[in-house]
Amino acid sequence: MTYNILKENLQNKTAKVGVVGLGYVGLPLAMEMVKGGFTVYGIDLDEHKVKSLLDGESYIQDVPSSMVADAVGSGKFVPTNRFETIRELDTISICVPTPLSENQDPDTSFIVSVVNEIKSYIKKGTLIVLESTTYPGTTEELIEYELEAMGLTVGRDYFLCFSPERVDPGNPDYNTFNTPKVIGGTTEKCKELGVTLYNNVVKTVVPVSSPKVAEMSKLLENTFRSVNIAFVNELAMMCDRMAIDVWEVIRAASTKPFGFMSFYPGPGIGGHCIPLDPMYLSWKAKEFRFYSKFIELAQSINDNMPEYVLNQTAQVLNVYAKSIRNSKVLILGMSYKPDIDDLRESPGLEIYELFKKSGAKVDYYDPYATSFKDEQGHVVHTVKYDTETFSQYDCMVLITNHRSFSYHELAEMGVPIIDTRNAFADIKSDNIHKLGTGIHQKDVKVLVGA
Repeated sequence: MTYNILKENLQNKTAKVGVVGLGYVGLPLAMEMVKGGFTVYGIDLDEHKVKSLLDGESYIQDVPSSMVADAVGSGKFVPTNRFETIRELDTISICVPTPLSENQDPDTSFIVSVVNEIKSYIKKGTLIVLESTTYPGTTEELIEYELEAMGLTVGRDYFLCFSPERVDPGNPDYNTFNTPKVIGGTTEKCKELGVTLYNNVVKTVVPVSSPKVAEMSKLLENTFRSVNIAFVNELAMMCDRMAIDVWEVIRAASTKPFGFMSFYPGPGIGGHCIPLDPMYLSWKAKEFRFYSKFIELAQSINDNMPEYVLNQTAQVLNVYAKSIRNSKVLILGMSYKPDIDDLRESPGLEIYELFKKSGAKVDYYDPYATSFKDEQGHVVHTVKYDTETFSQYDCMVLITNHRSFSYHELAEMGVPIIDTRNAFADIKSDNIHKLGTGIHQKDVKVLVGA
């Protein structure tokens, strides 16, 4: 298929489009492509996901099951675990995970695996768009070079782009459709085809000059957040020492109408992007003998926040003449952000393990993320909400500030609460201990009833 034919088929919606990887990024994208008028083939090796989708059931909170059922029922969405389907596709959007290895190096094995399948089944004239977040140069190194070795010339025999995903699970205002989509093509024709495809799928497309620019833009977005979160986390620790309320400080600073942007401290960083993306950039920079002190320092501060939460909890329990060992601890919220079930890189998982290793008897309550596997591979389930049971814990540690939590009811139980998110901001109670405010020794007598 030539450039002109593919462009025409994209414009009139007769092109067969494919999405490889039907997770938090791929499934919402596939649904938008269906809405855009395309017939979409969704490829995922997880047979349970494919079966669920064929049954009209969604496993992604932001994608209603009714939407999946309608798409499958209309024949416009075809979930499969067969990579041979690539033979039929005119476009392929790659949306697979890109985790870090144990050594904090990029793990691109999922991309490599998909590219190997593409090499086996690709037809000439196919548009390939990599969406998985990764380091600058990945599109050329892992896709272009591999296909060039087969004798295929980019911009003539196939077309190649990078377009970073910008999914924010649970965001009520921004989704795949209305979040501007950056795209960079390896050649001008590649970029034009990529823009043509996504103009039918999302509201705004932002073309850039190359895949490397697009790749770097995603890393800039999340490294910016990582560095600023690390700074405010460090400020929170400083305020703890100085017995200053960091949350009140941020509120005051936020009244400045220019030159300030609010970031908030917490128990650590979670999700697929912010904990990982800066390390992709730092790793790639070392190839050019460039060492980013900002990135490494920010990562170190953010990575140590779970340990800091543990230490703060120990200080609070000490005020009540208790130690962490043998104390009954309840973690409130386990997902990495409010009102979703996503546990990827959640700091709560590490905090749970730290409490266990410290000898605490630890449970968790989360109405969204109802189970997870601990470091030993055992499935841990959320406890049920019960005021009588909750009042028997020695302390509670608020990790995720779900809107559905009954904050006043939790505070009235009289159990010491370590609040890492300022979720209890409107509640005045001696048993609420907020991260970044300090534990005043003058309050100890009140707390222990001396």
